[in-house]
Amino acid sequence: MKFISQLYKLRPLYNFFLFLALTNIFFSTGKSHAMTFAVNNIDISTPFEINFNKNEIIDKGFSRAFNELIFSIVQSKDQIKLKNTPINQIKGMIETFSIKEEKFIDEIYYLTMNVSFNKKNIFDLLETKNIFPSLPIKKDFLFIPVIVDQNNNQVSMFSENKLFYSWNLNNKKYSLLNYILPTQDLDDFSLIKRNINNLETYDFKEIINKYNISDHIIMIVFKDNNKLRVFNKIFFNQKNNLKNLNYNEVNFDDEEEKFKFIDNLKLVYEDFWKLQNQINTSVKLSLNISIDNSNNIKINKFEKILSNMDLIYNSYIYKFDNKNNYYKVIFNGTPDKFLEVMSYHNYDFEIKNKIWILNDKS
Repeated sequence: MKFISQLYKLRPLYNFFLFLALTNIFFSTGKSHAMTFAVNNIDISTPFEINFNKNEIIDKGFSRAFNELIFSIVQSKDQIKLKNTPINQIKGMIETFSIKEEKFIDEIYYLTMNVSFNKKNIFDLLETKNIFPSLPIKKDFLFIPVIVDQNNNQVSMFSENKLFYSWNLNNKKYSLLNYILPTQDLDDFSLIKRNINNLETYDFKEIINKYNISDHIIMIVFKDNNKLRVFNKIFFNQKNNLKNLNYNEVNFDDEEEKFKFIDNLKLVYEDFWKLQNQINTSVKLSLNISIDNSNNIKINKFEKILSNMDLIYNSYIYKFDNKNNYYKVIFNGTPDKFLEVMSYHNYDFEIKNKIWILNDKS
């Protein structure tokens, strides 16, 4: 009887732990589904006619959102593999969508919508196509374009350079790179002119050091009769990456030719950046992580980090007790990479019996 009496006294405590654990499970389930790619402000317009079908317009918005996502996370060489993805397959990968605005003006229907795609489903699709996606990370680069007319031994920069003012026009919504152009400076121009014969080895430090951006792209277009050679020096993460490209002569006075040339080069730079942030989705590291469930704030913080981490393929609670929640985390990378990413959030781990016990250093 004494044991039963003690058991009844402890019953409220057990109920509390059960309520806490179940609450954590429900919150975790919601947050695991929050791992999405958001594509916002998709604009669609169509004439308002007798056969107007709003569902068809929304489907066009889904297709456009999917294409924008693919352009931002897949290198150009692989984008063609996804060109004919069926609309039903696209809709099956959508987590949520919302209509931000719709209006009729002069018998034209305008629709603006936001679409969120399930990351796991997107990664699964890319894996079936043997495509490695990239993290959609925005990046600022200092961009210095120089044109050298080798026949006349002349150099063009700033206002004399027809690429300078056109470079940041017609930017694509899905572009990841933001190009910071240098301000016009006669001293800089004089420096370039003095080094016209050794521009490929010239380090441009006098110019670069004026800006608080270490990563940069130096683009030098060498014009020789009817041919162009574009020498690219891409400096990222304290390392120079050199790339030569050859083109037939481009008439920079022709708007169409000029922007086609610019778009082609931007594609090269975007592909370079995507390669630096590529995810090997074929590597799936399975981790069992334990976290103390007595602190809901700490749990919510951890789950939010998992939800927002692009390298997380999946995560969920697979069991719990009165002390800990146990998470199954599938990570696209190596254990060292996981520890590196988590250290940014002041987390480290102690491993016991194949369980990674989370420690919060903050």
